[in-house]
Amino acid sequence: MVVGESGLGKSTLINSLFLTDLYPERIIPGAAEKIECTVQIETSTVEIEERGVKLRLTVVDTPGYGDAINSQDCFSTIISYIDDQFERYLHDENGLNRRHIVDNRVHCCFYFISPMGHGLKPLDVQFMKAIHNKVNVVPVIAKADALNLEERQRFKRRVLDEIEEHDIEIYRLPEAESDEDEDFKEQTRILKASVPFAVVGSNQKIEAQGKEVRGRLYPWGVVEVENTEHNDFLKLRTMLITHMQDLQEVTQDLHYENFRSESLKRGSRKGAEMDRMDKDKDKILLEKEAELRRMQETITKMQAQMRKQSESEGDGPRGKGLTDVARILTYTSTSWSPSDPLTPGSVFMSPE
Repeated sequence: MVVGESGLGKSTLINSLFLTDLYPERIIPGAAEKIECTVQIETSTVEIEERGVKLRLTVVDTPGYGDAINSQDCFSTIISYIDDQFERYLHDENGLNRRHIVDNRVHCCFYFISPMGHGLKPLDVQFMKAIHNKVNVVPVIAKADALNLEERQRFKRRVLDEIEEHDIEIYRLPEAESDEDEDFKEQTRILKASVPFAVVGSNQKIEAQGKEVRGRLYPWGVVEVENTEHNDFLKLRTMLITHMQDLQEVTQDLHYENFRSESLKRGSRKGAEMDRMDKDKDKILLEKEAELRRMQETITKMQAQMRKQSESEGDGPRGKGLTDVARILTYTSTSWSPSDPLTPGSVFMSPE
């Protein structure tokens, strides 16, 4: 996944990495259109080959990020996409056919940082803090040819200091094993010292010192994309290829397990809440039944007293009135059910 503000060269760098044109028909929106622009998710599948090893990668681009006037929620779409891939993998993992699960989880996020400024912007900090527990974040300083070598090193140190200050967890390259050859150990040391990677992208081939290279031509000279003395493009490419397995393992063992445990907790909380609601319903039902029994006992006593008074006073008007009251109370006791609400002032009349 590549994330960053428009104009930082994300598409150019991706095309440079994979030596292809992933966005031949992309239309760049104008300033007026960007006012109402929302973040989109675009996926493309590419193949990359290094030293005879072919890798099939899915590149996720995020056009529209940071373009709106109010960018407060501009990364919610990106977070939802990452969570959706985790959710899909979890669903397939719990299914019947677990041997052929398609892994579309995001294993790495190149976050592009603008070189124009004095370090990270508030949007950079908020976004990386929002996703650093979901995906491996690799900070990339875009358009590094805008800085000289001294400014580049100073900018790198400033970015790393702010990342540490805000407790942002970025992807840390693992240490080389003791049984690895010296060349690989030296390569790992150089890659670790190059973070954040300061890169330059270009798909144009120009003539430089008698040979054709990909780079950018300036009045004062040529910036070669694949020259490690000019930028960290080759280092970024090498890191992506040589540590792809580690990126997948960190995603599986750390980020995916965090998501899985949270999903299980949410399911447990939901089940506990449903059990509590069932218990509350049973409690209310028992209380209604107890109230009904008390009312029936009271009505039975009143009926007995009224019959006794009616027999002692005869069949006069007063006795007939008491008999009617007894009928009402009798209807009340036979028509009540536990599901009926117990409301004060409820009146039950006899069909007679």
